[in-house]
Amino acid sequence: MEALAVVLAAMLAVVCVVLVARPFLREPETSDDTLDEPTHAERERLRVAEERDRALTALKELEFDHRTGKVSDVDYREQVAVLRRQAADAIRALDRPR
Repeated sequence: MEALAVVLAAMLAVVCVVLVARPFLREPETSDDTLDEPTHAERERLRVAEERDRALTALKELEFDHRTGKVSDVDYREQVAVLRRQAADAIRALDRPR
């Protein structure tokens, strides 16, 4: 009786493993995974978003460097205005209706 229970449990475990692993074992359909070429407007929007991200990252680093004393107050004031303007211009460009 115990041997039968062990065999049934083992078979059930094998069936469960096969059912769970089945989606990972089959070959993916290659027709689904192609991306459409982005349009000119989409490429431009991505460019502006990257510009915004670079400006915001530079602002964050500048503020950190200023707080830790690596950047003087004079240099901070000169650089922060430029970076804020770049970030604001990029954000405005992204907010414009398409």
